[in-house]
Amino acid sequence: MRKALLVCSLLALSVPLAGCDMFSGSSVAGAEDGSWTDGTARQLKEAIDNRATHGLDRMNFAVEGDPDSAEGQQALTQSALRYATAVAKGVSDPTKLYDIYTAARPEPELQAGLTKALADGKLGEWIDSLAPQDDNYRKLSDAYLALRKDGTAPATEIPDAGEPLKPGDTDPRIPLIARQLVASDYLDRVEPGTGYTPIMVAAVKRMQADYGIEPDGVIGAEALQILNLSDTDRAKAIAVAMERLRWLDRNVPDTRIDVNIAAARLTYWRDGKIVDTRKVVVGKPETETPQLGSPIYRLVANPTWTVPRSIQNKEIAGKGAGYLARNNMAWRDGWIVQQPGPQNSLGLVKFDMKNDHAIYLHDTPAKQLFGEVQRQRSHGCVRVEDALGFAEMLARDEGVTDEWQKARATGKETFVPLPKEIPVRLLYQTVLFDDAGEPVIRADAYGWNDRVSAALGFPSSEGRRFQASGSDVGP
Repeated sequence: MRKALLVCSLLALSVPLAGCDMFSGSSVAGAEDGSWTDGTARQLKEAIDNRATHGLDRMNFAVEGDPDSAEGQQALTQSALRYATAVAKGVSDPTKLYDIYTAARPEPELQAGLTKALADGKLGEWIDSLAPQDDNYRKLSDAYLALRKDGTAPATEIPDAGEPLKPGDTDPRIPLIARQLVASDYLDRVEPGTGYTPIMVAAVKRMQADYGIEPDGVIGAEALQILNLSDTDRAKAIAVAMERLRWLDRNVPDTRIDVNIAAARLTYWRDGKIVDTRKVVVGKPETETPQLGSPIYRLVANPTWTVPRSIQNKEIAGKGAGYLARNNMAWRDGWIVQQPGPQNSLGLVKFDMKNDHAIYLHDTPAKQLFGEVQRQRSHGCVRVEDALGFAEMLARDEGVTDEWQKARATGKETFVPLPKEIPVRLLYQTVLFDDAGEPVIRADAYGWNDRVSAALGFPSSEGRRFQASGSDVGP
């Protein structure tokens, strides 16, 4: 339950903000769109001075201009729109950072909003209202500000004592190591004492295997590099998490499915409340699951699987007729098609989605992968834990239980349209919160945070990445 709650709680460089295209079409004429006064100019400066609230303190939003001149009015308007855009939509544009990004984005009327804020003399209030207003954003902001103040954030960096830490050793660093293993999901809880216990050793070995290190349980420099999070590392991750939330449309559907690709978790919202959360398996680093907004429009019972050319050419080519027969596959119109059945790579149910990237949710016969900590192991689609149970839940909630049960009973591929599409968002968020409200930094398995942190003005850093193993031919 703890981990379910933890996951449920969340979900362009240092240069002018992507030119003027971040607010293309908006006039920056100045006085004729709303007059600046000394008071509103002061409010703008105060708002920008407090930009650390949004993790934007490494960005330059200099306030220039004297409100007593036309040129000054225009300069103040430009500064206000640049900062308002950053708060409302983000410093960076995800559709330019990534090859694929289709999640709904906010489209505020910034010029009109600025004009009204100037007329009302409430510029600061208006800028504050542009940021996400949910609890997650506020908690991220509080955590970021705490990291900037000496002594207010718990120590997280594990010092290198020079000698590797071996199983059975006693060391004062053990509580810090255990805390990070828990945060990373490799360990269930921090046990008292400073002994390097067999339970911790097993957790470290599992972590080492995920990162391509010899799984010997010895904590040397390489293992510490994975475990260690400096305050800068934590601040960077939190600032990126806030930026990712700013990318998202504020008007989210009350009924929806959110998949956190980084945490490999699914959350099902119904009428504004979380009704279910479960593990998923998502794409491995070389076949990432893209960030999409794409609805489920039908359930598919006993699906067939038409093997994509990429998988066919790389992983099935040359296998021969015996392999195809063992896996219930056959050639059909130039494609390899796997017939329905429990060993089908899509399992017994597919959740068909509308997108141009052949990405969808589905069942899987590879149940063991749900037991992994790092579940980035598929070819890009999203495998759902207990997918049949989830399908039954959706069918019940959408009033098509009878149709679903009849479809399953046929043993053949059968389609059950949903009376209303269910929106799905595939997102990437590496900061979650534990039951105590403390931020938990999860692995950036795809390295997708790097380009966002660069846009926010953070220096680049190198660290070990997750190396997928144990995957199969399934999508």
